[in-house]
Amino acid sequence: MGFIERMEKNIAKLGKRIQKEEMGIARLAEKCESKKITKADFTIKKRVIEERINGMKSRMRVLQGGIVREKQHQEEKAEEKEKKKEEKEKKEEGKAREKENKDSEEK
Repeated sequence: MGFIERMEKNIAKLGKRIQKEEMGIARLAEKCESKKITKADFTIKKRVIEERINGMKSRMRVLQGGIVREKQHQEEKAEEKEKKKEEKEKKEEGKAREKENKDSEEK
């Protein structure tokens, strides 16, 4: 498994965890509405969960940025490889022309 695939897998995991936390907020809201917990308890617990969600979202953004940087790095490597290949071909063409010129001068 490549580096980018692992990052994408981690992003997916974080997305699922965020959904679970949001469901937890919904459950808390239901408990508050049914008077099982007080409004103060609800707001405190909700704030804690929201902080966790914000942390996970920031980690997701960092991972997405890492994916972008890695893709750019791979593109740069491919371009560099292509340039080296073209330079090698030009050198080979130049050597072939020099050889042809020498052969034609000798005749």
